[in-house]
Amino acid sequence: MQFTTLFRPAMERPVTAALLGCGEFGLSLIAQARRLRGLRIVAALDLDTMRVAAALAEDGVPHARCDGPAAIRAALAAGAIALTERLDDLLAIPELELVVEATGHPEGAARHALAAIAAGKHIAMVSKESECVVGPLLAAKARAAGLSYTLVEGDQPALLVGLMSWAETLGLPILAAGKSSEYDYVFDPATGRTRWLAEEVASPGLAALMTLGDDPAATIAARAEALAALPQRTVPDYCEMALVANATGFTIARPDFHAPLARTPELPELYGLRRTGGLLDSAGVIDVFNCLRRPDEASFAGGVFVVVDLADRRTGELFAVKGIPVSRDRRRALIYNPSHLLGVEAPISAMAAGRLRHVIPAEGYRPVVDLVARAARDLPAGHLLAIEGNRHAVPGLDALLLPAAPARGEAPAPYYLAVGQRLRRPVAAGALITCADLDIATDGLLWRLRQEQDALFAG
Repeated sequence: MQFTTLFRPAMERPVTAALLGCGEFGLSLIAQARRLRGLRIVAALDLDTMRVAAALAEDGVPHARCDGPAAIRAALAAGAIALTERLDDLLAIPELELVVEATGHPEGAARHALAAIAAGKHIAMVSKESECVVGPLLAAKARAAGLSYTLVEGDQPALLVGLMSWAETLGLPILAAGKSSEYDYVFDPATGRTRWLAEEVASPGLAALMTLGDDPAATIAARAEALAALPQRTVPDYCEMALVANATGFTIARPDFHAPLARTPELPELYGLRRTGGLLDSAGVIDVFNCLRRPDEASFAGGVFVVVDLADRRTGELFAVKGIPVSRDRRRALIYNPSHLLGVEAPISAMAAGRLRHVIPAEGYRPVVDLVARAARDLPAGHLLAIEGNRHAVPGLDALLLPAAPARGEAPAPYYLAVGQRLRRPVAAGALITCADLDIATDGLLWRLRQEQDALFAG
């Protein structure tokens, strides 16, 4: 694509946007937008405006802490980013066209989206914690109001949906699509140790497992055992792939993913059907893998991929000569984007939504799967399901992806609907957390929106 031609409308009339939630993603978006012609971040909302002001001051970004619409307009006129804690003040500014929701708060993000729709503003949704619970409903509400509602490139769901649509447009049947988990597993043959984030374990046995051999399934199982001390499944991966399944209609390979520890060139071999030596029971599925590599090999942390079926063996031979990873039988190929650039590439989605009315996902966005929770240990009545740390996860819970179902009674509770709730009764290890297990207020916004979504997409 010729992007400068495609986005000429935004270059000629920049999209004016406000950022809701100024974490790492949001601050990188502000920094990048200042170098663009097509997008202006004119305001930012955060509960800690002092922290945001300090970050902007460090980068030399003009800004002003504002109280009320008049102060925001004055900041805009002076070319400064208006910082506020009040969404209503931002939405009252007629020059504002689009909001980027990046708070990461399940209920807060939904509330912000509804307010933006009521104010006639387009929405770029980054907060996957809300999206995986009620995203299809919010998108439908925005569409009914004649507004754009889009997922955001820079995060894996939008990037993977884009890659999948590219492959399908080219007539490349997708056997598997997915992402690498967020952090690589780096094995150093010189020390016999493997590093994941700040954790490191002795794994001398991996040296003999760095090729798949004649029994790939056995090799994958042996790698998982060798690195059993390291986490091999994380909640954000499930959440992000839930969005992709709902956006594309693809099913999940299995509720807890295969999550193989695999080297990048091995993916076309692994993501074939079982009858051809692969992992898959059927084609057209979504999965997550863990990138295993040496320190001198390129990262795939958080990247996205498709494994596609090729028209003939001759094409596979051509790809192999070009260094494109293909299966041993030359009938499958790997196509991948090994990085996501967070707020640095998010402007593409904001400009596309604001000027071209192009959004990810399309009108077929509907609940296909739910991100749900299973007790990893016995949990007593009254236990608070609270996130700890920065990995979006509740201790004591494992994540799963199951077919979408109405959230009521003994049905599994959506993971981020359960966050912040107490258990009304004990839940045994291995049992799913159900809606009936939660001491949840039925007048809460997220609960009410989920009931509305269930009714909208019933049948």
